[in-house]
Amino acid sequence: MTMALEPARRPATSEPWPLLDDLAYLCSVMVNVYFVGFPHAGDREWALIDAGLPGSADRIARAAEERFGPNSRPSSIILTHGHFDHVGALEALAERWDVPIYAHTMELPYLTGQSSYLPPDPSVGGGLVATLSWTFSRGPIDLGSRVNPLPDDGSVPGLPGWRWIFTPGHTPGHVALFRDADRTLIAGDAFVTTKQESAMAVLTQRRELNGPPMYFTPDWEAAAKSVAALADLDPEIAATGHGEPLRGGSMRADLHDLARDFHRRAVPHQGRYLTQSAGADTNAALTIPPDGPQNLPNLLLGAGEIAMLMQEFLGKHAAMK
Repeated sequence: MTMALEPARRPATSEPWPLLDDLAYLCSVMVNVYFVGFPHAGDREWALIDAGLPGSADRIARAAEERFGPNSRPSSIILTHGHFDHVGALEALAERWDVPIYAHTMELPYLTGQSSYLPPDPSVGGGLVATLSWTFSRGPIDLGSRVNPLPDDGSVPGLPGWRWIFTPGHTPGHVALFRDADRTLIAGDAFVTTKQESAMAVLTQRRELNGPPMYFTPDWEAAAKSVAALADLDPEIAATGHGEPLRGGSMRADLHDLARDFHRRAVPHQGRYLTQSAGADTNAALTIPPDGPQNLPNLLLGAGEIAMLMQEFLGKHAAMK
C-alpha cells in the first residue's frame, strides 16, 4: 500500500517547505520541525512544533525569518515529546526568542532535569540507526520555569483551532496535535513515514508508514492504542516527526491498516521492552527491563548499511572528479 502514498509538500524554492497556507516544515538531517502560522504573520503570531537536533538553532531561526519576517518570534513552542532529536535546539531558541514552552505533564521530568529517558534498545534491529542508538542522548535537559504543562482542556497555547491528543507509548507524555477544521495531524513520533531504524531509508526519505521508532519505544501496548486513536481521526494530512509529510486517501487507508495490524507491522521481533513494558508516572520511569541481546544478524545489518553508505559516498565523489 505504501507505493501509492502521496506527499503533502508543495513546491518551494526556500525553507521552510509549505504544506498548507498556514503550515510549513523543515527537515534537519533526520527530524522535522513545524511552523504553524501564515507567511509574514509577524511577531508572536505563529508557533513552533518541536525543536530538532542539537546545532540546528540557527537554521530553524533562519527558516522562521524567511517565513514570518525579520525578528518574528513564536508565541509558543509546543513539544510532541522530549527526545534529543526533538529538543536539540530548544534551549538556544527559547533564550533567543524568550518564548514559553509547553509539553504534557508526563513529559516534564525529562525537561526539568529530574530524570533521563529509558535506554534505547539497539537489539530491535532494522538498520544502522537502530544499531547506533545506544549512543543517543537520554537527557534530561532542564528548561526550568520556561516549560509549562499543556492545558487540561486539550487546547494548544498559541494555536486556536488545534487540540492536543495524548498518545503515549513512544514516550510517557507523547502528544499529537490535530485541527478538526481540515483534519491536519501533527503526529510527532506516534507513527512515522519512513523506516527510521535504517540509515538508507532516513537519508533517502523513502516513503512508508511505520510505527514509532523501534529503538526508542518502551511501551508497545500504549503505542498500539495511540496509533489506533490517530487512525480514527481520518486525517487528511499526516505530518510526522520523521519522514515526509503525507496526505490523502492512500495514507488514510495505510494508517488504518497499520492500526489493525500494528503488532506485525510495527513491533520488533525482539527487544528488551517486548515482554515487560517500562512503567512510568509523573516522576519518570519506574521500571527498566533487562537489556536485550545484541545478535549477529542485527550487527551484520548495521555493517551492511555502513558499506552501502560508503559505496554511495565514494560513487558520488568519483563522479564529481
